[in-house]
Order: sequence, then structure tokens, then C-alpha cells
Amino acid sequence: MRLSTVILPIHRWAEGQKIWRRAEDLGFHAAYTYDHLSWRSFRDGPWFGAMPTLTAAASVTQRMRLGTLVTSPNFRHPVTLAKELISLDDISGGRITLGIGAGGTGFDATALGQEPWTPRERADRFAEFVPLLDRLLTEGSVSYEGDHYSAHEARNIPGCVQRPRLPFAVAATGPRGLKLVARHGQAWVTTGDPTLYENGTPEQSVEALRGQAGKLADACAALGRDVSGIEKVLLTGFTPDRGRPLTSLDAFVDFAGRHQELGFTELVIHWPIPDSDFAADEKVFERIALEAPAQLR
Repeated sequence: MRLSTVILPIHRWAEGQKIWRRAEDLGFHAAYTYDHLSWRSFRDGPWFGAMPTLTAAASVTQRMRLGTLVTSPNFRHPVTLAKELISLDDISGGRITLGIGAGGTGFDATALGQEPWTPRERADRFAEFVPLLDRLLTEGSVSYEGDHYSAHEARNIPGCVQRPRLPFAVAATGPRGLKLVARHGQAWVTTGDPTLYENGTPEQSVEALRGQAGKLADACAALGRDVSGIEKVLLTGFTPDRGRPLTSLDAFVDFAGRHQELGFTELVIHWPIPDSDFAADEKVFERIALEAPAQLR
């Protein structure tokens, strides 16, 4: 099982670069960042752009993979996003993974002055966004007219360093999203069942994740794809366990082992942020980074 981290873009780069370097020194498989304009309790504090942050992170790291967790159509367009991703993949030497999801109803949904999209409209846009982005990252010139997005002779030369394109880690739990994972994803991302976060139990969460994984397998089977070829990524911190797995190495290994048994191949833990939902003892966090992967092989 791989262990990765997510570093929220809340630090001025003089400080932030130290964190990204440290993440690589600790041996994390990947370091991701949120692709939002602002987010929940961090809305009134510093929050920097994901793509410039990842570009800077690429310049101070050498081995660790980098990516978004996740990008969404809320304020992105496939044509401009493709150009940024191709550039970022080149700058990083082919170390970029695009985490991508349908988006939600948070601040991103209204920051451009629009009304929040309904769940159906988000799903409709996502179903159009992902295939178009796939084409833009693999074809030299793309023209397309859809219900929500269009492209006219959009050029993306020379394409990605990673061939045929950089990998997609698609966040989804519903049938339409899981179909996109099965058709376009190199990885599947979930945070668990959000209805269990407040009052559910860790055991209920495991069963819910088992069910989600089963539905992914069904979606893959319907398209004739082997689900074992898709990486399965759990972004932690949103299950009923909350921050408990980061209280000790033993607690984390126990948590990770239960999810490894479900078929998850990568766990992503939040870099500690004091006085927040992601607060954790930094020494324990570093011990987990250094020692847990060996115990989970």
C-alpha cells in the first residue's frame, strides 16, 4: 500500500516549499493539494492557487508524484485546464496525477457569480468534462460542441510527458461517476460515505466502502475492464474515524490494514495544520510516514 499526503495551499511559498521538500524526504509516494478557490473553515485565511503551487512544488522536488485532489468543473474549463496540465507535466518531468471530481455546492460553486448547479447538472457536466479533457490531453487538435463545453481547433502540442496522457484519479461514488472511472480512470478516489461522518461507526464506514468498491467492480465489468487495473485511493479524514488514525503509529497501521483488506492501494493523509480539523502531532505524523509503509507491504 502506498502512503501519500495532501498539503493545503495555505502557506506563503517561503514556508510552503519547506513542507513540500519535507514530504519528499519522508518518502511519501505523492503529495497532492486541493484545487479550490477557498475551502470551508479556511475561507477567511490565506489560500493559494493549486496550479502555481504544484508548479513551484515541482521545482523543489525530484521524485515524489504531485497532483490535485481534486479538480472540478466548478471553475475550470477543459481547454484551459488541459494547457495548464500539459505544462505542469512537462515542468515536473512527468510526475503529475490529475485528481478530478464533479464538484459540490461550496464556495467554488458561486465564486464566478453563478447559481450552484443541481446534482444532476453537476453530473451532466462531469460526464462531458472528463471525456473532452481526455481528448485534449491525447490529441494534437480538438474540436467539439457539447451541451456545456466546446473546443475549436484547440491545440495541445507536444502533449503530456506521460503517454498517452497523465493519469486521471477520478473521485466518484454514484453510478455515472463510477462509469467515468471505469472508462477513463487510472485510479478511483473516495472519501467514504459522507452520511456516516457525524454519527456512523468505523465498522459501518468499512462496509460502505466495501459497497462502493463493489459498485466500481460492477461498472468495470460492464465495460469489459478488469477492476484490478485501477488504483484505489482513500482520502482520509472524512470517515467516522476522523483524526484518530494519526494519534499513533499502531492506530494508523490498524486503520490502514482494514482498508488494505478492501483493496485500497493508496491512503492519503493530511499534512498537520494546528487548530484545524487536520491537527495532528507532527512527530507522530512523521513516524507514520517513515514506518507505516513497511508494515503494510
